[in-house]
Amino acid sequence: MQGFSASWRLYGRTDRTARGVFGVLAVLLPLLAWSAVSYLPFVWHPQVLITDPGGEDYLESGMRMNRADFSRAVGEMRTKNLPVPQGVATNPVYLPSPGEVLTAFGRAFTSSAPTGAEHSITQAFGHSIQIIFWGFVISSLIGVPLGVLCGALPAVARLVEPSVDFFRYLPAPAFGALAVAILGIYDAPKIAIIVIGTLFQQILVIANTTRKLDFALIEASRTLGAKGLKLLFRVVIPGILPDLYRDQRILLGWAWTYLIVAELIGTSSGITWFITQQARYQHFDNVYAAMALIGIVGLGTDMVLGLLARRLFTWKRESDG
Repeated sequence: MQGFSASWRLYGRTDRTARGVFGVLAVLLPLLAWSAVSYLPFVWHPQVLITDPGGEDYLESGMRMNRADFSRAVGEMRTKNLPVPQGVATNPVYLPSPGEVLTAFGRAFTSSAPTGAEHSITQAFGHSIQIIFWGFVISSLIGVPLGVLCGALPAVARLVEPSVDFFRYLPAPAFGALAVAILGIYDAPKIAIIVIGTLFQQILVIANTTRKLDFALIEASRTLGAKGLKLLFRVVIPGILPDLYRDQRILLGWAWTYLIVAELIGTSSGITWFITQQARYQHFDNVYAAMALIGIVGLGTDMVLGLLARRLFTWKRESDG
């Protein structure tokens, strides 16, 4: 109980049991709220799903309509002594139940689907993984070295950071038409949008991380004769590596955000295309399943990277207490 009470104090510490309980509740509470809205008619259910149209010509079985309109149709049929429409309370089509989404999620991995990214969640998502991988790799190959140099060399910072500061305020989608005009309509412009969306932020974040390195280490290394490239590769980079790794984890999350923007530009493949197509035909269970897949893979990747960091930077974790 002490761990739980400490969790509610400002800057309090929690023990392992409290963290585990809060972690489970963080998953269960949204699911319980979603289930209540989906399965308990008195919670919301603002529409009626028609099961029998009765004598009303414009109604069809499987049609959804607002409760007020349904009540009006029932009153008209009673006035005319015609069969009364029948229906059950339901939610709008854009809010499927957890069971429907879970079924759609399982179907994506257990049943065969026609070829084409707009039909298969796994195929569409696999294509998107390739896009985000190459976009983030290209961004990191440019941004990490440049960021380290900006943080370590004042001359490079003065030359590079003003331009980077300017471009980072330009929204990445603004480059969409230009990217398509230069790179075509396939994967290249999507990769370019991810690079543009993450590169400029990456340079500034890593430069700031590099500047935070304890200057006492630099002075001690210089006293021992280290300078130039030796100082950079033997002191600066090892010194910032744990924080640089953490920055890359955060920037990878930004890359996922820009993936959705990138795939809206001149494309007919990828997970965003799949979501758009399924929403157009009101298959919202597939839409939610695709969104859940993005969240699960993104969270899973971050957790794996976090566990890897604990293995790689044990000394950093111990020094932090």
